[in-house]
This record gives sequence, structure tokens and C-alpha cells, in this order.
Amino acid sequence: MLVQLQSKSEFPNYYLRNLKKNKLTALTSFPNPFESIRNVEKTLIKYKRKDGVELSGTLYLPAGYDKVKKEKLPLLIWAYPTEYKDKNSAGQSALNPNEFTFPYYGSFVYWVTKGYVVLDDAAFPIIGEGKTEPNDSFISQLVANAAAAIEAVDSLGYIDSKKVAVGGHSYGAFMTANLLTHCNLFACGIARSGAYNRTLTPFGFQSEQRNYWEVPEVYNTMSPFMNAEKMKTPLLLVHGEADNNPGTFTLQTERYFQALKGLGAPVRMVLLPKEAHSYVAKENILHLLWEQDQFFEKYLKN
Repeated sequence: MLVQLQSKSEFPNYYLRNLKKNKLTALTSFPNPFESIRNVEKTLIKYKRKDGVELSGTLYLPAGYDKVKKEKLPLLIWAYPTEYKDKNSAGQSALNPNEFTFPYYGSFVYWVTKGYVVLDDAAFPIIGEGKTEPNDSFISQLVANAAAAIEAVDSLGYIDSKKVAVGGHSYGAFMTANLLTHCNLFACGIARSGAYNRTLTPFGFQSEQRNYWEVPEVYNTMSPFMNAEKMKTPLLLVHGEADNNPGTFTLQTERYFQALKGLGAPVRMVLLPKEAHSYVAKENILHLLWEQDQFFEKYLKN
């Protein structure tokens, strides 16, 4: 049989497995391209929301972190909300702690090498059972998810709960803006290629099938733009200049930035030239990483 083997620190390689002799013969020897994070600690943690919903996330600790001294480090949370119609489905996890860590351009995992704790793929379920739709209580569930994640990592003794940042892309950016608007759990946030005014997507978004004229209160309550006067937390807004996703036109970020800036919020906007909804140009990606690093150094670590 042709098989692929990997672990959290071993890059995937291919082998021939002889079932009769129970013998493995290596066919490839691809080197680990991410040696700088080989020795970071990767753990799947499970915890509960205040209403009992099971949550999970992948926790990364810096290499050599002393679990006895437990230095209090800043925490970065990366997430993306997902809608469900029942609690049992929302509590299921597909995360595998033994899977090799593949950081991509948008990952927060890089910062584990710079003295941050990272909670990646934190579960942010939005549940609506029976006749209740998930978005009817979107904001309160977002905040409950965030509070549970911070409390879970804080209870392990690894972080300074006053130094927590949250980030997301697309619907995760929408999540980030809402969290910074409606709670004081975070020191700062990064929102990339998001939508912030739901009246500009009036015929539904994500799993929301009701249009704006059916439930205007849901659209308005969920729109960070409509609540811009409440936003006082440092926010880095990033968007591709040529976003081709119909739900996240670049105009969304430009207008939200103007609203926040006009109201005196600590916000910075970065537009990446010629980029669509996902970013691909090396120059833009390296600049994105630099912008995020500078932002964390200013508003989180220091």
C-alpha cells in the first residue's frame, strides 16, 4: 500500500507499506520547510461555553515554554463563526492535534516564535434551534464564545488576560469588528477582507436566508457600521484593492474605516494593490505580515 505519514512536527512523506512483512519503505524525504516552528508545543484543548456548548481550538505555545514558571504571555485568537441548528452538531470538532502544522499567509501561528500564545481555529458556533435562527442572537453568542476561549487558556496559567487580540478573514473579519464593538475582552483586533454593513448584502449572507426587509433589526444589529460609535478598541482593517467576492467589496472596509476615523476610533486601514479576496503577491503578503506584527507590538505586547 502507498501511505502518507506525518505528525505535528514531521513533514508529510510517502512510504510503501508491506502488509505481509509489516515493513515500511520510504519513497520521499521532503524536508520540513517550517523548521522555525518544529519545536513549538501544539495541543488540542476542549472547553465549554457558559450555556454548556462544547468548544475546541488548537493551542500553540512557544518552544521551550516553562510550564512550571508559567510566564504570562499575550494571546492571539484566530476564528471564523459557523452557523448550526443544534448544540450537538456545534460541539463536534474535526481538529487533529497530530496533523502537521502548515502555516499559510494569513496564519497567526508565526507569532508563536515571537513570544505569543496562539489559539488557532477557535470554535465560534452560532446556534439557532427550532424556529429560532442562529443570527437572532449572533452578538451574544459571539461574546460568549470569546469569553469561553479566553477563560480556557487563562485557566491554564499561560496568558495575561488583559493582553488578548482577535483576528479573522472575511466573515471572521466581520466577527472581529463585532467583538471589538460589543465587548471589552480584547486589547486589539485584525479584520481582513470583511463586510461591515449588512444593508449592502440585503438578500442574505453566509447562512442567513431572510432578506433585509423581513428582519431589518437583525441586519442592523449585526452591522458594525451601524454601531461604529461604540467601537473604541484598536483595529487594523486590511482589504484587497480588487476584491472579487460579491459579499465583501472593498468599499465595505473603506466606508467602515471612514466612519470609525470620523468618530475618533483608533483604526488603521491597509489596502493591498491588485489583490482579490485572498492574497497571493509576495510583496503584499510580506507587507501584511509586517503590518500585523507592528500592530501587535504597539497595541498588544507593549
